[in-house]
Amino acid sequence: MIFEPFKPFLAAGFQVKFATERWEQAAAASLRRKVFCGEQQIFTDDDRDAIDDVAIPLVAVSLLGVAADDVVGTVRIHPDETDAETWWGSRLAVEKSYRRLGAVGAGLIRLAVCSAHARGCRRFLANVQSQNALLFQHMHWRSLGEFDWFGRPHHHMEADLDHYPPFVTPEIGFLSLPKMVA
Repeated sequence: MIFEPFKPFLAAGFQVKFATERWEQAAAASLRRKVFCGEQQIFTDDDRDAIDDVAIPLVAVSLLGVAADDVVGTVRIHPDETDAETWWGSRLAVEKSYRRLGAVGAGLIRLAVCSAHARGCRRFLANVQSQNALLFQHMHWRSLGEFDWFGRPHHHMEADLDHYPPFVTPEIGFLSLPKMVA
């Protein structure tokens, strides 16, 4: 008998919501550090900045059955400091083993734009690492130009709000499921 190496279990569903619980906020901060400081080495010890003082953190929580298990994705949103109708998304981070599923990153992007839209957003922007620009384009975003930021190529991108209806219960969020591939 031949045994296959252990493959980690990936949750079948995710609750995508505002990070309303302390454990969710702490896990989101930890995931950001893991991705932006550890993996990508963009920052040394911590990626927090002044935006975190005003931003709303969002999380994707893996679900085992109906119980919340762990934060496997996060992003933050906030209104522009000079224009309350313009909102920004930043620091999108997804746990490495969940990046290929699509449900995590796409669910966070959808909640980010839809919840901002419900709060008066008329323009939603993000500076997206070039490696992720195609995902955003598939989700009805357009590139406004390319530039280097933190030593990495980025796209300045804008969401097409016609594809993101206002979502008024982001504290509860919604269930995001991976697409099944035949």
